[in-house]
Amino acid sequence: MSRHQSRGGIPDRWLDYSAVGKRLAGTRFIAFKVPLKQALSQQLSPDESFGFSELLENMKEQKQQLGLIIDLTFTHRYYSPQDFPDFLSWVKMKTAGHEVPSDRVILNFKRIVRRFIRENQDNDLLIGVHCTHGLNRTGYLICRYLIDVDHMNPNEALQLFESSRGHHIERDNYLRDLRTGPRRSNHGIEEGGAELRPRRGEQVEERHRDRLPASLPPDPAHLLQQPQWRAMPRDPLPQHRHWHPQHQNQYPQYVYQPPQHQDPALEELEAALRPLSLLSAGNQ
Repeated sequence: MSRHQSRGGIPDRWLDYSAVGKRLAGTRFIAFKVPLKQALSQQLSPDESFGFSELLENMKEQKQQLGLIIDLTFTHRYYSPQDFPDFLSWVKMKTAGHEVPSDRVILNFKRIVRRFIRENQDNDLLIGVHCTHGLNRTGYLICRYLIDVDHMNPNEALQLFESSRGHHIERDNYLRDLRTGPRRSNHGIEEGGAELRPRRGEQVEERHRDRLPASLPPDPAHLLQQPQWRAMPRDPLPQHRHWHPQHQNQYPQYVYQPPQHQDPALEELEAALRPLSLLSAGNQ
């Protein structure tokens, strides 16, 4: 039973687990629980909160750097690409909880990891893996990779993961399959379609913040009531920084256009001529 009272939107038992583990020695893996977007984190105390700013600060303290996040949660409600910076890559791999992942899910996980390592041989960037608690699905798939691809002894793989994460895998069916189940085939591990390609985060970088309004409208329907916002057709390769509403598939993208400031002399001239134009209109 959880030691913490349930709060709206916060995953069940999420507060019972430490936020981030340590790097698994000799690998590119690090495991953590799901970071929460600001709308959820603001319900928590500073000591309880864990979002992407806390994740990146933890990486800095560990003298490590993330390059890829593999998200195994079976939902989109905890965060979206707008919540993390664009120097991070992210792959959403919806994986059901409680049941041993299918061979297809396992192979796709191996493909994503293999491709990242192949494309990052000249650096030491880490692969962060998380499910809801960063423990059961996360631990299973990391250990399955170590057993099948790196040919590690199952008990050694489990010991490495659990000592690095700081928690023990809880699902008996996961543990049983890792210890005594068959090794899965690596056939096709070097392949992988476009659906497995990571996407970049979309959080606005610090140097662009002066181009955004102080606060974003809370409701996408209100955007077009403000003259400095305009809707644009959705573009897979946008030319401008933009903000997506939370339900991004239901709305167009919205681009903030800073108001165009006229030359002061021109504004004075327009103000002087305005009464004449009104008088002329009244005489017609």
